[in-house]
Amino acid sequence: MWTGGALLAVIVSVATIVGVALAVAYPNLPDISELSDYRPKLPLRVFSAEGVLIGEFGEERRNLTPIAEIPQVMKDAVLAIEDTRFYSHGGVDYRGLLRAAVANLGRVKSQGASTITMQVARNVYLSSEKTFTRKLYEVLLTMKLEHLLTKDQILEIYMNQIFLGNRSYGFSAASEAYFGKPMKDITIAEAAMLAGLPKAPSAYNPISNPKRARARQLYIIQRMEENGYITAAQAAAAKQQELKIRSGGEVLRVHGDYVAETVRQLVYAQYGDEAYTRGLNVFTTVKLSHQEAAYKALRKGIMDYERRQIYRGPEQFVDLPADPKELDDAVDDALAEHPDNGDVMSAVVLEASPRRVVAVRQTGEELEITGEGLRPAQPGLSAKAPPKIKLRRGAVIRVLKTPKNTWEITQLPEVEGAFVALDPRDGGILAMIGGFDFNKNKFNHVTQAWRQPGSAFKPFIYSAALEKGFTPSTMVNDSPLFFDAGVTGGQPWEPKNYDGKFEGPMQLHTALAKSKNMVSIRILEAVGPHNAQDWVLRFGFDAEKHPPYLPMALGAGSVTPMQMATAYSVFANGGYRVNPWLVTRITDHKGRTLVESQPPLLNESARAIDARNAFIMNRLLQEITRSGTAAKAQASLKRPDVYGKTGTTNDAIDTWFAGFQPTVAAVVWMGYDTPRSLGDRETGGGLSLPVWISFMETALKGVPVAEPTAPDGVINVAGEWYYQEYSNGAGITSLGGAAPTEPALVPLTPLTPLGGSTGEGTPGTPATDRSLLNSDGLPPTPSRPPAGEERRSILDLFRN
Repeated sequence: MWTGGALLAVIVSVATIVGVALAVAYPNLPDISELSDYRPKLPLRVFSAEGVLIGEFGEERRNLTPIAEIPQVMKDAVLAIEDTRFYSHGGVDYRGLLRAAVANLGRVKSQGASTITMQVARNVYLSSEKTFTRKLYEVLLTMKLEHLLTKDQILEIYMNQIFLGNRSYGFSAASEAYFGKPMKDITIAEAAMLAGLPKAPSAYNPISNPKRARARQLYIIQRMEENGYITAAQAAAAKQQELKIRSGGEVLRVHGDYVAETVRQLVYAQYGDEAYTRGLNVFTTVKLSHQEAAYKALRKGIMDYERRQIYRGPEQFVDLPADPKELDDAVDDALAEHPDNGDVMSAVVLEASPRRVVAVRQTGEELEITGEGLRPAQPGLSAKAPPKIKLRRGAVIRVLKTPKNTWEITQLPEVEGAFVALDPRDGGILAMIGGFDFNKNKFNHVTQAWRQPGSAFKPFIYSAALEKGFTPSTMVNDSPLFFDAGVTGGQPWEPKNYDGKFEGPMQLHTALAKSKNMVSIRILEAVGPHNAQDWVLRFGFDAEKHPPYLPMALGAGSVTPMQMATAYSVFANGGYRVNPWLVTRITDHKGRTLVESQPPLLNESARAIDARNAFIMNRLLQEITRSGTAAKAQASLKRPDVYGKTGTTNDAIDTWFAGFQPTVAAVVWMGYDTPRSLGDRETGGGLSLPVWISFMETALKGVPVAEPTAPDGVINVAGEWYYQEYSNGAGITSLGGAAPTEPALVPLTPLTPLGGSTGEGTPGTPATDRSLLNSDGLPPTPSRPPAGEERRSILDLFRN
């Protein structure tokens, strides 16, 4: 028990120390004038065209929210637990301060008496060290803050600055992190839960410590009632409300990681390290519905392919204890190293037999897998299964929910894919998925992977042919070709069609629809490889990636999916070259526009090919989706205004579908990063086309069928379109012995020696003999480095 004299002595001592501190320390305090214009570190945020968050970059997750926009219920909850007299005291609770000072002098556990203003001083300028000296500096800084700022300004800083766990700074960011909703929509119960975090964000985290968080929430609701912020009825209702807490692995935003990373690189190139602290908001051309449709379509396409692959076995084996309490910990430890990959989730096997597998997820949910759900992992259930693929207790496996709401065993795919969609009218990127999963592989296959396009490249050769006198009805002989060593300058080359068959003379549009290799080679030979090389540059391709040799007719060069989408956009928009663009505007944290982008208008300066060339090419590409290798497109979408071309390269190493409707051009690619065959029966029509169709079902919903308008200079004869000057039998009517007489209106360029062209279309390696040729008629693809070792800077793609 303190005596009056002792208490007076303590008071005098404290007053003396404070007086000395005021005289000596006050002038040396840091300048706090910058707080009058509070600018915390704010992350870079990337948004879709609709304003939905796609990605966020920066050490601190924070939303700077003005005090006027902070809901009253949130302010009340904070004041009830942190500082009920905030608006009436001068910044320091002297009674609490004296109590803390006495405790420190008595060498007992230090006590805090921090008001909100004192917490702002500490959080912004001081450490959290609990010493008497630091407390004095805190008091002095508090005095300066109270003198410089209004109470609302101080409360605004506090509610935006305080760390609340889960990388969240401020209550607005915490509301999104824990509840997945904006702060303006929170309830009393949610506000009370958040208000409990400042004291100890880790201890009261509702994700990791729900019981302690709940207990503190109830106490804060009681405090709110006691202080008159809410009624007894509101308090009772708040205590009963069941909160939906966002789990750590829950994804509540668009699957736009590759888009966000591309934007990050673009913005960092402009702003440097400030990009992560200035609170920049970047709005993109990406459409929410398109991006989600692309993500789902590509993942489904890859997983459908994965079901046909040999089961490679569990990812790990762990020893599971018999004790149920120890079992939970063992499962948690095992699955912590194997996180879920979207809808491809991890689990640990508890029981396994050929007819039934029981597994447990990290959530504690037990799954029973039977029947068709076991088929993908059948090799691992056999009694003779090798140990490394044998399914047994303790095996870490992957599971996937089926459309029938049952479970099936699967595995993380090794194959990769890419999807990109552009608006061909201005080049805006509508969707971009750079791979199966960004966290698994951050390499953006849309912009950085150089792959062979195969037959998806043929339309550009046909486009060049139209300018040389060919027409859709030109007869070309689909018959064998052989180039001896004297012609190739290397080994003999005998290309063949995909199916190994030859069908003789056929019209040009039929040959493209059936993707006949012999016809494409004859056309390129007639056009001239050098002429064709010059022509494809109009579409945005690189000359050095497409050497002027005959294998170019079969897509032996190298392209990126983004290049293919840009090139097909030329056909889609009537012949104009567009440059892909992604960022529409950049604003600061207050919404002020810093940068605004507009695509250039399509005019004659942007023209790549004549309008009539694009029109007739559309006719040819439409035939492919109607009756050719992509006939599923029109049949599935039930509309005629879809156009495109499949592509399957050597030994099915790359599969493509590139196509468009006049409002959206989209390209799908699938293959392995380290090139190898996808399988003897895999094709662009079987692998990539279904992904494209699935996306287009969403992208074209509500879009009216586009009726093409014939441009000047074309004429329809008996249902077929021709350049006007070739409509009366002029031009090339046949080629390659397709008819008894063959007009020679266009001089044929002598066959260019192949110079050892490989399936890559690059000179330097001798051509192969027939025994080494693959189903596409090209020499086999040599071993290539993994995708990414030869890459184009993302920034280069957005520089006009």
